[in-house]
Parts: sequence; structure tokens; C-alpha cells
Amino acid sequence: MNTDITASAKPEYPVIDRNPPFTKVVGNFNFLDYCRFSTITGVSVTVGYLSGIKPGIRGPSMVTGGLIGLMGGFMYAYQNSAGRLMGFFPNEGEVAQYQKHGFKN
Repeated sequence: MNTDITASAKPEYPVIDRNPPFTKVVGNFNFLDYCRFSTITGVSVTVGYLSGIKPGIRGPSMVTGGLIGLMGGFMYAYQNSAGRLMGFFPNEGEVAQYQKHGFKN
């Protein structure tokens, strides 16, 4: 099974890095990515707390919800950042930044 996304879809925006490494993707997080990351985590902590019906379960339920939200928020931010670097999402800011600094992919 071919899992390479570039085989099934062509980038609509300028490609900065066709196969960005983990550190480059995380370093490319912008303010909106961090906002989404923290919002998803915060909502998950709240939902975890509220879903602990019995008083003794609220704490562990909140921690579990928070961990799930933390992982989900990070993966969502990572997906958006990688998509911008690979040219699948709008990336005007990244293109301007990389042209200004003269980086090559």
C-alpha cells in the first residue's frame, strides 16, 4: 500500500520542503498552531474532568483527557505545519520567511 501523499495529490502552493524532518516541522509552528494546540488540550482537560461522574474519578479522568488532548493538539498542529512546508496548505508567510533568509530545501 502506498502511503505517500505526494503520489495521490499535487501541492497547490509553493513547496518549501517536500519531506521535512521532525525538528523543522516543529520549528515551523506559528501562533495559530500553538493556539489550536493549547485550546484542544484545555478543552480535553475540561471534558475529562466533567466526564468523571464519581468524585473519586474526576482527577484521573481529567489527567487522561488532558493527555489525549495534548497528543491530539500536537498532532493537529504538526499536520498543519507540515502541510504548509510541503505546499498542501496556504503558506505565504513561510515562503516569504524562507526567501528572506535564503534557505534552500
